[in-house]
Amino acid sequence: MTLSAQEITKLIKKKIPDAIIEVNDIKGDNNHYHAKIISQKFKGLSKLKQHKMVYEAIGSHMGTTLHALMLTTSES
Repeated sequence: MTLSAQEITKLIKKKIPDAIIEVNDIKGDNNHYHAKIISQKFKGLSKLKQHKMVYEAIGSHMGTTLHALMLTTSES
């Protein structure tokens, strides 16, 4: 079982409600994605902390139902 781009967006929105999210399937296999996320919650945080926040939103799906997620994050 894999996650769709819509499911990834929904998981991130639960943790980061103000996020503007664009998720693209980079290999066409529903298992390798690139997510661009813009949020005020990232203000003042390092890229590492921003990415950690997103991975926490994905939770246990990372490495199981979701193989790879490349991130581009920024504050709005």
